[in-house]
Amino acid sequence: MPDLASTVTSTLAAYYEEVRERIHELLAPISTEQLWRKPYPYGNSIGHLLLHLTGNLNHYIGAQIAGTGYVRNRPLEFTDTSKRAKEQVLADFDRAIDMVAATIREQSPDDLVAPYSDPTEPHSQTRFGAFMRMAAHAYHHTGQIIYLAKELTKPAS
Repeated sequence: MPDLASTVTSTLAAYYEEVRERIHELLAPISTEQLWRKPYPYGNSIGHLLLHLTGNLNHYIGAQIAGTGYVRNRPLEFTDTSKRAKEQVLADFDRAIDMVAATIREQSPDDLVAPYSDPTEPHSQTRFGAFMRMAAHAYHHTGQIIYLAKELTKPAS
């Protein structure tokens, strides 16, 4: 019978990879121009949400757990005006997901319950807690992307 830690790490890593697959499905019909368009005067574009997810994962998991040295510029995730190509934004997101999945798969049972401390994320007290909170955060924004993608691709009336 598989041990709990192996089940947790394989399932959690696969979940992040499923989020990536869902994002790619949603963005398949979206152009680079649409990626950066805000269909409403409030909220964010899909592009800025992806920059935010990429920064979030690279900071909370990459820098804090994997030791990547990533330095986050959170405000730029929502204000970047470079309008990079969709392919580049997705490639950066994919690298973040790859890093997260690999980091999760490397965790031992002791690593999963190791203390996690980041002053901007006070509720994640263990590495497992951080992985779970970032997974929930990723799918929260995936939900927003679902809505925005539908709005951007609906036929003009």
